[in-house]
Amino acid sequence: MTSPESSLLGKPVSYNADYDPNLLFPIPRAGQREALGIGDELPFVGVDFWNAYELSWLDNRGKPRVALAELRVPAASPNLIESKSLKLYLGSCAMARFADADTLRAQLVADLSAAAGAPVSVVLTPAGSSNAALIENLEGDSIDDLPVEISHYGPPKPEFLSSDPELKADEVLVSHLLKSNCPVTGQPDWASVQIRYAGPRIARDGLLRYLVSYRQHSDFHESCVERIFMDILRQCSPTRLAVYARYTRRGGLDINPFRATPGLPLPGNPRTNRQ
Repeated sequence: MTSPESSLLGKPVSYNADYDPNLLFPIPRAGQREALGIGDELPFVGVDFWNAYELSWLDNRGKPRVALAELRVPAASPNLIESKSLKLYLGSCAMARFADADTLRAQLVADLSAAAGAPVSVVLTPAGSSNAALIENLEGDSIDDLPVEISHYGPPKPEFLSSDPELKADEVLVSHLLKSNCPVTGQPDWASVQIRYAGPRIARDGLLRYLVSYRQHSDFHESCVERIFMDILRQCSPTRLAVYARYTRRGGLDINPFRATPGLPLPGNPRTNRQ
C-alpha cells in the first residue's frame, strides 16, 4: 500500500475508460485511531454511509444505465476508502458492460469489501425512483444561534467541553457549523452534526465552541467524527452517546459517519437539505 502523497490522490487525473478496481485506495484506520487513544477493542459501534450520485454503466446492448448507490462501510472495518479513489473507481464503470444492475451491485460489493477489509453493503436505486429525492433533516435542538464569542478555529480543543453532574439530560443536539479540511487536497468539508446523549448535561456553549474549533482542522470525515465521539465521551462522561455527521456532497459523493456506544441502533440514511 502506498501513501496518499505518492498516489494519484489530490492530483489532476484523467478518468479511466476501463473498469479498474485497483483504483480504490484503502487507508488503514489504525493509525488515526491510535492517535485518539483507541485500541483494538473499539469503544463504539457504527457505520459510514456513502451516497454516490454519479454511477453509470452500459448494459449488454451498450445502452447507458444510471443509478444512485448507497454504500455502508462498517466502522469495524480495518480500512476506510479515500473518496477521490472511490470517485475514480465508480467512474471506471461508465464504459463497462454489466448484464444487469444486480451483476453490477455484486461486483461493487466484492471490490469495496476487498478494499475495506470487511463486508460492505451496496443498494442501487433507479434514478427515477421517488425515494431517491426524499429530504429529512436531522432532528434535535439547534445550538447554532447561541450568543457566544468564538475566536479559536483549530486545532480541536476538547477542553471546551464540559458537563454538569448535578443536572441529568437525555437530549439530541444539532449543529450545522461543522467544517474541516480534506487532508489530501485541502478542500473544505462541510457538515451538519447530530449529538444524541444521556447523562450529565453538556454545556451547549462549550459544545458549540468545540465543534467550531474543527474549522481549520485537516482530517478525514470518519476520523473527525471519531474524535468528536471520543472527546465528548472523555470530557462529559455520558452514559449513552451517538454522533452522526452528514457531510455535503463533493465529487458526486457524500460521506456520513455514525458512531455510538454499543447497544444503540443504527440510524437511517436521510438526505438533508444541504445534500
